[in-house]
Amino acid sequence: MDYNDYRREYVLGGLRQEMLAASPIEQFDRWQQQAIAAGLKDPTAAALATTTPDGELWQRIVLIKGVSDAGFVFYTNYNSNKGKALTASGYASLLFPWNELDRQVTVSGSVSRVDESVSDAYFASRPRDSQLGAWASAQSTAIDSRDALEAAYDAVVERFGDGEIPRPPHWGGFCVAPKQIEFWQGGARRLHDRLRYRLDNGNWQVTRLQP
Repeated sequence: MDYNDYRREYVLGGLRQEMLAASPIEQFDRWQQQAIAAGLKDPTAAALATTTPDGELWQRIVLIKGVSDAGFVFYTNYNSNKGKALTASGYASLLFPWNELDRQVTVSGSVSRVDESVSDAYFASRPRDSQLGAWASAQSTAIDSRDALEAAYDAVVERFGDGEIPRPPHWGGFCVAPKQIEFWQGGARRLHDRLRYRLDNGNWQVTRLQP
């Protein structure tokens, strides 16, 4: 396979500053709704990048479950690799790869846990199988086999029976409070449009960046 053979032109439209909403959250919501309307398989999926205290970088896909002026919310096991990294560094970046629309959105900012009542409410809304899975999996730790994982799940099913499943104390939400958000729209001849909102003394300032 020759990777040099794989390329395409980006021709789905431009992005000008006068087209942007005053708030990056409002602008994000516009693009998010368009991604949903376009039928993308996982329109709320984002690559989450974290760093550990020793400088190790890692990325993984998470599903965003809430967006507001406060930030971008997702849920995970607090004892997982990402949970520990987020707690230690207090900072993260998200990338929304809407490739079918020739678009990307990159978010970076500080991270904090959401209120426990918010995590409780979201956990209660999850399908029962997902609730059981949160108890069964010690996320990011080694396990001998798939059979062992299935056995752990079966044990949790037996433990809770038909009763209500509470949120595990080690599981909940994080919120990325954005300090900057960049909107990228692919352009012909690789002259892509990059418009970045950066928070400055409580106000959002927009800068066009060269591709």
